[in-house]
This record gives sequence, structure tokens and C-alpha cells, in this order.
Amino acid sequence: MMQETNIVVSEVDFVRLMAMQPPPTLRAELERAIVIPLESIQADVVTMNARVHYRDEKTGLDRAVQIVFPDEADIGQGKVSVLAPVGAALIGLSVGQAIDWDFPDGTERRLTVIAVDQSGNTGTAGSTRQH
Repeated sequence: MMQETNIVVSEVDFVRLMAMQPPPTLRAELERAIVIPLESIQADVVTMNARVHYRDEKTGLDRAVQIVFPDEADIGQGKVSVLAPVGAALIGLSVGQAIDWDFPDGTERRLTVIAVDQSGNTGTAGSTRQH
């Protein structure tokens, strides 16, 4: 299902994601992740609150979504939970990387990151907002 491509996750996102008891597929990816300080994350890496433009290689469709925590998800605004299949697949990838991911409908899809926009992140505060 998953590549051996390492994903990159900030320490802040890693701690908060692991505290949510993620599903086994996302947990496995997080456990393999390279965890680095938030300020060291490159601009082309899919982080929490980043907008990501990706292609579903199976359907050929391009989409843009923002990866958010479950309580902020709003599909009408393009905000996809990190616990949803697309969010879990894309988190930690960088531009040009692709991942094969199993979806609940029994299909496996290859998602390729085309572009990442970090403007949804307001420095370190973007990942650590309290509600």
C-alpha cells in the first residue's frame, strides 16, 4: 500500500496527531516519519493547515484541499480532516512525491502532490491554535 518514501512532519504536528489515536495506516506513516522542528519544515511539504494541490492518478482529477484537524473539517470550504483518507495520504509528502493509499471503497489510489501553499499557516501559531 505505502511507499518507502519518508514523510516529513513537524514536532508540533506529530505530537498532536499521535495524541488523536490515528487509524493504523496513518499511525504507521507517522511512526516512519522524519520529525523535525516546525521552523525547519520546507515550504513544499504538506503540513497541517497547508493547502495542497494534488492529482489522483487513477481518475486524472486535480483537487486542492486544506489539511486540517477533524474539528476544523469542512468539505464545503475544501478543508479535509487529516484522518480522512486523502488527508492521511497527503500529510508529510512534498511536491513531486506520490503515495499509493487504500481507500474505504476498496480501491487503491496514487496521489501526487503538485503544489503546496503554506499561507494557511501563520508561523508556528498555525499548527498550535487552541480551541
